Amino acid sequence: MPSDDLGAEAAPAPKTILVVDSEIIVRMTVSAYLRSCGYRVIEAADGEEAITVLQGADLPIDVVLSEVALRGPLDGFQLASWIRDRPSQPAIILAGTPARTAKAAGDLCEDGPLMSKPYDPQLVLDRIKRLLSGR
Repeated sequence: MPSDDLGAEAAPAPKTILVVDSEIIVRMTVSAYLRSCGYRVIEAADGEEAITVLQGADLPIDVVLSEVALRGPLDGFQLASWIRDRPSQPAIILAGTPARTAKAAGDLCEDGPLMSKPYDPQLVLDRIKRLLSGR
């Protein structure tokens, strides 16, 4: 007798996180940790690559975790401003040195998304969960 799965609810699709960090070891480490927590993770090495990913993504990006001091023509604040100007914007977490970036980050994100590097993996996970629960 065939089983009847019509009443079973499908598991929700994993949320997608875009990790933007110029330092490959940092980017790979935090990305691996987030994957182990069940998130889909896309990586970008700089702001331009992040914009390319955001413009061409086949699936919605739910959270962008970006360092402030990105290498290249766009820093993390410029990337965050670009994201905030889009109609469908993911939540943004900026990471950097608190002394240099606290005021500017507060202007960009109402929840004060500033985190310091090196990342504490559990703090990153907790911040992402809080951001996603508010959406």
